[in-house]
Amino acid sequence: MKGEVVYLYAFDVAYEIVTSKVQEILAQKPFPFTIRTEHTFPRDVPLYQPLAVEPPFHSRIGDRPVSLLIRVYSLGVVTVAFRVSFEIETLLDLFPFHRATLDKGQTLDEAAREICAGVCKSLREFMVRSAQPSAPEAYSIFCLTELSGVQDVNHWLRQNRRTAAGLLSETNPDRISENQVRESLRIRRSFEKTDVVVIDWDAALVVDLDGYVEDVLYVLELANLQLEEFRVMDRSLDRYLDQFYDRLERLPSPFLGWSAGVLRALRRFRVDLTKLADEVTHITKFFGDWYLARIYLGARDRFYLDHWRQSVEQRLVQVDQLYTVVQSEIYEKRMFWLELIIVFLFVVDVLALFFWKR
Repeated sequence: MKGEVVYLYAFDVAYEIVTSKVQEILAQKPFPFTIRTEHTFPRDVPLYQPLAVEPPFHSRIGDRPVSLLIRVYSLGVVTVAFRVSFEIETLLDLFPFHRATLDKGQTLDEAAREICAGVCKSLREFMVRSAQPSAPEAYSIFCLTELSGVQDVNHWLRQNRRTAAGLLSETNPDRISENQVRESLRIRRSFEKTDVVVIDWDAALVVDLDGYVEDVLYVLELANLQLEEFRVMDRSLDRYLDQFYDRLERLPSPFLGWSAGVLRALRRFRVDLTKLADEVTHITKFFGDWYLARIYLGARDRFYLDHWRQSVEQRLVQVDQLYTVVQSEIYEKRMFWLELIIVFLFVVDVLALFFWKR
C-alpha cells in the first residue's frame, strides 16, 4: 500500500494580490498551476490558474522527506501544502500522520505560518491592503495510489469501511459507532473502479490506482480556501458591525460631517466585501470536468460552504440596512439645517423691512 499524505493550509493575507506582476516567490520563479483533465471537459471553460512554486524544503517526518508546494491566489490567499510519501501495510498505519511533527520538533502548523510569513514578505509590494495572516484553515488528505491485488477500490472500501471512517475521524475503529461510520463515508465520489474520494470534515481519503490525484487535490484545496475566506469575511462583518453600532450610539446628533465620513467608510466596506464574496464564490466556476464538479459539490456540502455564504450575505444585507439608516439620518439633518436657515433668513428679512421703514 503506497501513497502520500498532503497537509493543506490556507491563509488569508490581503484583500488582493496582483499576481500578474509577481516575478519571484521565495527566490523561485512562479509558474501558473494547471491540472490534467481526463474526463469530460468543455474546451471553452476557463481554468483558474494560481501562481505556484516548489521551493526546496529540508525537513522530514520521521525518516520520510517532506516536499513543499506554495500557491498564490489573486483574491489575497496563500496556500501551503506539505506532502510526505509512505509505504504501509494497512490503513491503521496512517493514524500517526494525524499528529505528525517535523524532525526538529516543529509542528506543521508552525512551519506553515513561518513559510506564509516569508511569502508575504516577498510579495509585499504586490499585496493590496495586506493583513496579518489569520489562523489557517487546515485539511489533511490521505492519498493511496497503489493497493496490492485490488481491482475495484469501491469493493475494497466497503471491506475497510470502519477503518477508513476511523482514519478520517481520527478515532479508534473498534470504538467508532456505526452512525459515525455512515456519516464519515456519506460523501463519496467515484468515476471508475480504480478511483474513489471520501470527504470528511477534517480529512479526506483519495484513492486512484492510476496514480494521478492532482486534480482532486486542487478541488479540495479550492473548497478549503473558500471556507477560510468565508470565515474571515464573517468575522470581519461581525467585528465591523459591532464597532459601527457602538459608534452610532455615541454619535453626537448635531455633527453632520462625522456622519458623512462614516457613510463613506460604510459604502467602501460594503463594496469591498461584496466584491470579495463574489470572487470567492466564482473561483470554482471553471469546473467543466463533471467528475471534479461532483467532488467539489461534495466538499461544499461537507464544509457547509452554502451556510457560510448565506451568513455573509445576511450580514451584507445588515450593512445595506445600516447604510440606509445613516444616509436617512444625514438627509434629515440636512433638511433640518436647511429649514433652520430659511427661517433665519425670513426673520432677518422681516426685521430688515421693519427697521428700514422706521
